[in-house]
Amino acid sequence: MTNKSEQTFEVPKQSSIMAELLSTQEQRDDATREKVVQIPLSEIDPFPKHPFQVKHDEAMQNMAESISTFGIQTPAIVRKKEDGRYELISGHRRKKASEIVGLSELPCIIRSLNDLDAVVAMIDANLQRETVLPSEKAKSYKMRLNAMKRTAGRPAKANVSPVGTNLRSDEELAQSTGDSRNQIHRYIRLNELIPQILDMVDSSVIRDKSNLQIAMRPAVELSYISAKHQKILLNEMIANDSTPTHDQAIKMRKFADDGKLDENVIQSIMQETKPNQVEQFKIPRERLSKYFTPDTSIQSIEETIIKALDAYRQRERNRNSDAR
Repeated sequence: MTNKSEQTFEVPKQSSIMAELLSTQEQRDDATREKVVQIPLSEIDPFPKHPFQVKHDEAMQNMAESISTFGIQTPAIVRKKEDGRYELISGHRRKKASEIVGLSELPCIIRSLNDLDAVVAMIDANLQRETVLPSEKAKSYKMRLNAMKRTAGRPAKANVSPVGTNLRSDEELAQSTGDSRNQIHRYIRLNELIPQILDMVDSSVIRDKSNLQIAMRPAVELSYISAKHQKILLNEMIANDSTPTHDQAIKMRKFADDGKLDENVIQSIMQETKPNQVEQFKIPRERLSKYFTPDTSIQSIEETIIKALDAYRQRERNRNSDAR
């Protein structure tokens, strides 16, 4: 017969809560601290529809040489995909440079991000670059605002901007980028340009003399005309080796708004004389040095020359009159 006072107890396994209580603060901090891990390049995929260009240009070659000498100083940021691979959030150029020098791994920080947070993180990281092309801002600002709009929910009808973005999101993006709300909308309009004309906007920033260049303001106006008419304009620009001024772009947009823009109108507008095409006559200052002191202003020199020419013309007229 068993004595009732004698009871058998099963010692329970240590619970996760107890393990947490027994762990040191240093261990807990270490568990949550982001770590840099080496990930094979073959397991890292680019961000879908990545709006920033990754070119094998001089800057890329310089980066590759730096990595070859000093290694990668700043780790990339990735997130884990459902298939076990990794999606690159920040570090596309570092990954490309690593491939150029023959590295097999990339130092990365693995960060847990949902789709919307990943878009925001990817764009914010790339906008910190020293040079961001207009085409890159155009695509990234559009992606960023769409992500912010989905996060904030559908905006009220009275709170919608001209390009259909949430007003609060516009202001937030303006504060984080330094570009005004209006400038952000201008960049987004560039997405409506055909690729060849958008390339010309980029060329105006990087001073690419091998390509035609067009400034931001006329490019924005051209974004309001159809792709069909943009292609006609493109052919005209190539044929004449020139791009429209802001005023000419405004004229084309006005004709397009009125439904009157066609090939003849585009040709007529492009044949107008531009202010920078008016021939200017210049005299090197050193040729005038014996007539004017070094501190004489350009305006004074110009006025003196005009007066001298007027006197010369009057003297020639008097001489011709006496000869008769």
